[in-house]
Amino acid sequence: MSEIQPLLASGQPDFRRPLAKPRKRPVLTRDDYPESDGKPVGETRLHVLVTFRLFGALLLAHKGRDDVIVGCDQLMYYEQDNIKKFLVPDIFVVLGVKPRPDAERQTWRIWEEGGYGPDFVLEVTSKSTRKHDEGRKHRIYERLGVREYWQYDPTADYLKPELKGHRLGPGGRFEPVALERRGELLLAPSLLGFELHLQDGELRFFDPHRGYLHGHEEEAEARQMAEQAQQAAEQAQREADEARRVAEARVAELERQLRSQ
Repeated sequence: MSEIQPLLASGQPDFRRPLAKPRKRPVLTRDDYPESDGKPVGETRLHVLVTFRLFGALLLAHKGRDDVIVGCDQLMYYEQDNIKKFLVPDIFVVLGVKPRPDAERQTWRIWEEGGYGPDFVLEVTSKSTRKHDEGRKHRIYERLGVREYWQYDPTADYLKPELKGHRLGPGGRFEPVALERRGELLLAPSLLGFELHLQDGELRFFDPHRGYLHGHEEEAEARQMAEQAQQAAEQAQREADEARRVAEARVAELERQLRSQ
């Protein structure tokens, strides 16, 4: 008889596998785990800006929820008492976490979080990170039970189209995600409840109920543009009212002149 698998919140069987028991090592405290690997967030300024834009959108979308963690460029340790066993996802989301002070999560230690990896990972990839994103990270994310693993190549260094995804399938193995085409738009649903949209090489998150997700800076920019548009519309209305007043006065003057003749 096959083993009965527990169910995820979505009702799907949970095929994720806990990590193997680590070898005995000196017991480390929370402060023993470095919080940085000393490497930049992205290969280029574009990669950094793209990473922060997408991170900001996810962060704002989950604002106010203490059962969701949205992380960016954070060291993720996956073997207890071994500071060499870590990854640094560009962006990750973990659902159903227990509320804890932020100070306790300066690094992500999966044995303190139920023994599994994140639910969602997005790597803003490039030619220089291809080997790790396609190889080591892919294997370890699969091993950790990451439910969705996405790669976005904003400069199309090697991915065509620029977006590629995998989902954890039966047996705990990654399976490719098929992108749906709608005209110039490529899209795929995500377990986070929204869609990933790729158009003209740009990746955005689309919520069917709220539209495209924006970060704080994008929202501030959108508000500023809306205010400027409103001010321009009000100015145009004032100018139209003044032009109408001048025209009406001119017509009245002409009528007066005609009556006086």
